[in-house]
Amino acid sequence: MDDERLQTQHRLLVRQRLRFMVNQYEVHAENPDGSEGELLAFAQQKRMAFKEQVTLYADDSKTRPLLGFKARKRIDLASAYDVTDAAGQPIGVFRKDFKKSLLASTWHLEQPGLGVTTGSERNKFVAVLRRVWDLIPYVDVLPFAWPYHFDFYAGDQAVFSVEKKFGFRDRYLVEIRDPRLDRRLVIAQAIALDALQSR
Repeated sequence: MDDERLQTQHRLLVRQRLRFMVNQYEVHAENPDGSEGELLAFAQQKRMAFKEQVTLYADDSKTRPLLGFKARKRIDLASAYDVTDAAGQPIGVFRKDFKKSLLASTWHLEQPGLGVTTGSERNKFVAVLRRVWDLIPYVDVLPFAWPYHFDFYAGDQAVFSVEKKFGFRDRYLVEIRDPRLDRRLVIAQAIALDALQSR
């Protein structure tokens, strides 16, 4: 899909595929009936990397890069991640707000010309439950199946949301409300919500 058509998308479906030593993500357009449509992007993330870097491709053959994001610092819980296009030109930045994330994960997303949008977990009870889940012996190795949602706002204006679907496989619905928002930046942030959530 070309960039112009990508920018017209308002609802995206993100699905994680588990593979040995890597996390893989597929991003699809959503069909009118709610099913997965055209594949928009494919990403692969190495687990336990010291400096996080993820490249997104047009498909799973990984021949045509679309964009990527990379941590500015090694092992920094509040590091910023630069998002760039296939040519390495900046698209925007996102970062986790470490202090606010102690209770409910909070992220800040910046796009040139639009300023900062802030996203946090919609349900604070589920946010606390996820933290308790990680502390329970033996249970912490099981995926947290309960759905959680992130709402991103610019001031009091809703910009986009990411909703995890119920189940042991990580699946997300991304709904974009602000037409000015670069879809590539939204895709990078949506994948980061899963790939970097425990950091």
